[in-house]
Amino acid sequence: MSTTPLNAPAIVILGKGALATARRIQQLYPQALIYGLAGRVEDVDRRYSEFGATLRQLYQQDTPIIALCAAGIVIRTLAPVLLEKGVEPPVLAVAEDGSAVVPLLGGLGGVNVMAREIAASLNTAAAITTSGELRFGTCLLNPPAGYALGDLELGKRFVSDLLSGESVRVEGAAPWLAQAQLPEDDQAQLAIHVGYAEREPSDHELLIYPRNVLVAVSGDLADLADTVKAALHDSRIAVQALGCLLASKAEMANPALHAAADALGVPLRFTTAGTPADMTRQVLPQLLPPLTPAAGIAIAVAPQPLEVEQIGCARGRLAVIGLGPGATDFMIPAVKAELARANDVLGYETYVRMAGPFRADQVLHCTDNREEMLRARHAFELAAEGRSVVVVSSGDPGVFAMAAAVLEALHESDNPDWHRVDLHILPGVSASLATAALAGAPLGHDFCVMSLSDNLKPWEIIEKRLDLACQADLALAFYNPISRSRPWQLGRALEIVRQHRSPETPVTLGRDVGRPAQTLRVITLGELRPEHVDMRTMVLVGSSLTCVFPRTNGESWVYTPRWYGAKPT
Repeated sequence: MSTTPLNAPAIVILGKGALATARRIQQLYPQALIYGLAGRVEDVDRRYSEFGATLRQLYQQDTPIIALCAAGIVIRTLAPVLLEKGVEPPVLAVAEDGSAVVPLLGGLGGVNVMAREIAASLNTAAAITTSGELRFGTCLLNPPAGYALGDLELGKRFVSDLLSGESVRVEGAAPWLAQAQLPEDDQAQLAIHVGYAEREPSDHELLIYPRNVLVAVSGDLADLADTVKAALHDSRIAVQALGCLLASKAEMANPALHAAADALGVPLRFTTAGTPADMTRQVLPQLLPPLTPAAGIAIAVAPQPLEVEQIGCARGRLAVIGLGPGATDFMIPAVKAELARANDVLGYETYVRMAGPFRADQVLHCTDNREEMLRARHAFELAAEGRSVVVVSSGDPGVFAMAAAVLEALHESDNPDWHRVDLHILPGVSASLATAALAGAPLGHDFCVMSLSDNLKPWEIIEKRLDLACQADLALAFYNPISRSRPWQLGRALEIVRQHRSPETPVTLGRDVGRPAQTLRVITLGELRPEHVDMRTMVLVGSSLTCVFPRTNGESWVYTPRWYGAKPT
């Protein structure tokens, strides 16, 4: 089984020739996403336009990078952002045909482990150059998941002594060390000590801690991280052996708990209410009785590193995202990250398909575009189970989209589990702004955004708001301008606009902007007819000051100047 890093890797390719190899590597790391250069390869999870900027961004986000290209390109690209050794993600260069696997960075982040895994899957050999791994078959300074190194600097000196010819004895149980080719001697001065007990560091000892300690806490403790450290110290337990914090589900949204878990660098899990001792008995019944070194704290020690995913549940996460107008280049990185981490993706089927492709383990819940409230409630039900859930909107989720529906569902609910969900609203490029940018700057001054759909508000309200916006001489952006079930509303809206604007007023029509079939047309208000527009068209009506002038390609630039009234000199 693969030891996939904490963050799913990014497999970065430059052309179609590397796609087959990338797919083979993705089978090894199912959560990995394949990034392909736009214009060269399209059948990928994510497209990018600039190789250098993409690689540097992934590196700075601590994302393991598997680049299917020459090693020199990767080195030159990342050189400006290289940081201290020990804080870098794994970075590998792999030949397009899979014939070579070269670990470049992240020796303490598991890059050699990944290199061997990838090489084995591609039936080749990894180009390992790290002295310790070549000699001993393992990186002592990078223990596998479930174990933690005591002190990196002392560890470097320890490994240096081993490489110079010293022998070593192993104290404590660590199955992975039993498979290493260490120069063992029961009488050796150097020792590798494996255990959870607090221990003074020594130049002649490498301390490795199994993460087999669970601490259950009450959420009302002050200075929680320091309190946990003090409780572990009083119990003679090393803080490095801490595997996770456990708390009551009732405290799931308590920011102090999450801050403490972040400060301690461990996961935070939740179980049903009770005292901390009760909580440990519930999730680890075989470890009775727990230690209770202080009020509000209970400590349990397991014989093996904790399987954190089997302890209680995580806090569910719900993100309402905006895809932008359709092109992946317009999708912000935070949205891409949410899609990558999601267990479940909900939305109108057209928009969900736009957000893909998806991994086989991700569950898609596609519904009709008129089922917003059912979708929002379903999203909370899934997130309340501890899942990572994404609700998809096109454009921006707060502009006539799902953000308001999700918040409305939460506002109306008295289910405490829903209110404990970690809720995020992530912006996207709205259709009005995408169309405006394509045309120039027709919304360059004050403007009004309106939906002409009367499904959720009376038409009388629409007419009143439209009339007032026209009186204020605002540029206008019309969403949902026309449909088969609403064929007359746009015509009536144009009648109101023409009472206040001249026939020469510029109108910008953007259809499917940001998608392969996008079109842009600039006409006048006098020329505009309802048949020029459909449900996928964004209509931008200029103010009295909106200007049009020709481009060199025969099309037009449209802009509304920043000034109003007399032009500044």
